[in-house]
Amino acid sequence: MKPLKFKPILKQTIWGGDKIVPFKHLDSDLTQVGESWELSGVKGNVSTVDGGEFDGQSLNDLVVRFKDKLVGRENYMRFGDEFPLLIKFIDARRDLSIQVHPTDEIAKRQGKERGKTEMWYIMKSDENASLRAGLKKKITPEEYKAMVANDTICDAIAEYKVKEGDCFFLPAGRIHSIGTGCFLAEIQQTSDVTYRIYDFKRKDANGNYRELHTELAAESINYEVKDDYQTHYTPKKNESSALVECPYFTTAVYDLDEPMTLDYSELDSFVILIGVGGAGTIIDEDGNEQSFAAGETVLIPATTQNVTVTGTVKFLETFV
Repeated sequence: MKPLKFKPILKQTIWGGDKIVPFKHLDSDLTQVGESWELSGVKGNVSTVDGGEFDGQSLNDLVVRFKDKLVGRENYMRFGDEFPLLIKFIDARRDLSIQVHPTDEIAKRQGKERGKTEMWYIMKSDENASLRAGLKKKITPEEYKAMVANDTICDAIAEYKVKEGDCFFLPAGRIHSIGTGCFLAEIQQTSDVTYRIYDFKRKDANGNYRELHTELAAESINYEVKDDYQTHYTPKKNESSALVECPYFTTAVYDLDEPMTLDYSELDSFVILIGVGGAGTIIDEDGNEQSFAAGETVLIPATTQNVTVTGTVKFLETFV
């Protein structure tokens, strides 16, 4: 199988901005695009192949057809016919609601299929962009509920000014919120379970407050307090810079201005390459070429032994 591209699924939101369409060089007049679902097996939002011999076919159909050849033997045994990762670009013109996601164990107890662990990689954002991640002071579940009720919950959450290249790992249970001006890539478990904690008393088009999930969130929050929730790493040129390694995904960032061969011969997994800057070409061991640029996401099948990336290009690499 050759490296695959997919058609983006664009989501207009009340908080969406104007960065995604030009970043992806799309011919679209959509406004307030808050999210581009780049690679998704979520029911009702399944990605379809863009170009090549499988053009128009869905990601889930490809998993059913090719099984371990596409996703890897261990991944197919673990996840079956469901693709295990969801990749997004997110553009926040306004603050998103404060949220939390449950762990797999808590989600199943609450009647959901699975929880959600995710990570953020910040791309070129507004000068004063910020986000929230993690509790900065110790509170109990009852204190949390009271702070939501009296509009002081933000006082308990750590806030960060962010810039291009910053990274945040958000294990299930960590309270978080994307702030105004943030433009980022998100890698997460295939799950759409989100509990809204606080929405700044905003009303929808019909004058109604959006639903809060206070009790479910109270059960799901990890109340541990850490000194720092940012993922710190040393950026490197023309080599891998490790960002996150967890049971759900392993992610690194590459900043290349010379050709580099990525060896996947010992890896029993698909690989996703997410373009965050520049442009180049991906060539697999059989000589199959795929153009690759900022705003594009490419799926490398598990049977691929290696790919060579050429050009001046910056990208995230993630696999399970």
